[in-house]
Amino acid sequence: MVDLNKEVQYIKGVGPNRAALLNKLEINTLEDLITYYPRNYEDRGKPKKIAELQDGEETLIDVLVVSRMSEQRIRKNMAIYKLIVRDDTGTCIITWFNQSYLKNKFKLGERYKFYGKVSNKYGKIEMNSPVFDEEETSKNTGKIIPIYPLTYKLSQNTIRQVIENGLQLVKNEGGLEETLPDYLLEEYKLDDINTAITQIHFPIDFNKFEKARKRLVFEELLSMQMALISLKNKYTKEEDGIAYSKEVKMSQAINDLPFKLTKAQLKVLEEIDNDMESIKPMNRLLQGDVGSRKNSSSYDSSI
Repeated sequence: MVDLNKEVQYIKGVGPNRAALLNKLEINTLEDLITYYPRNYEDRGKPKKIAELQDGEETLIDVLVVSRMSEQRIRKNMAIYKLIVRDDTGTCIITWFNQSYLKNKFKLGERYKFYGKVSNKYGKIEMNSPVFDEEETSKNTGKIIPIYPLTYKLSQNTIRQVIENGLQLVKNEGGLEETLPDYLLEEYKLDDINTAITQIHFPIDFNKFEKARKRLVFEELLSMQMALISLKNKYTKEEDGIAYSKEVKMSQAINDLPFKLTKAQLKVLEEIDNDMESIKPMNRLLQGDVGSRKNSSSYDSSI
């Protein structure tokens, strides 16, 4: 079975330097890593036509490169690199700043996928500093991409790759041990733990994401409820409450009220009276309608 206490620095792609950055995010072990869930997702799976691009949106385009990369020096330490691409509806200028390594990256006449923020003003369409893939690859595009909370000097690409390596390690070592019984998985149509952990990080589609989220939320709430029940049972069994005299009754106080209580209220007061006479500690939640007042409220209670 996989060792979830394995230090994060020994996971492929980490090492001491990246481990220090991950530690700042309270990621110290393999378990911390695979349970470091995304804060958001970007759908980079559905390309749009250039003619459909709206100013300010972030989207994916599948296009043909129709120019060589141009370089424009603005000042000593600033250069702009531009590439012209097109599809069957129009052309778009792809722009990067100070990315000299891209000068010979793109081949004229080849297709690429770009995902980035669009500027569409006065009929001039640009995409600034996008991520990209060649036509047949999908490392940065063509799928749902998780977005993680980060610290300085740790990029999204880096943490995505490290988490992917962590999940692969879990798979190679036999997977996570299931924590929920089969009857609950079947009754509530929940994913198994390994499917849920994988799909919460790298969902195939948003339906898979919702199923994974449902499983993980269900387990968290169930664990919390069981912990509360355990604490309540321990408190009830180990500590005695105060048993008040059975001779003292509430009837006189009730008769002095300037209004009549409902049957539900009288029933609850009778239950409270019985609880007060018992040595078992009483735990009750008193609920009132929103906006209720002392002379018109309708109360109920539950253990």
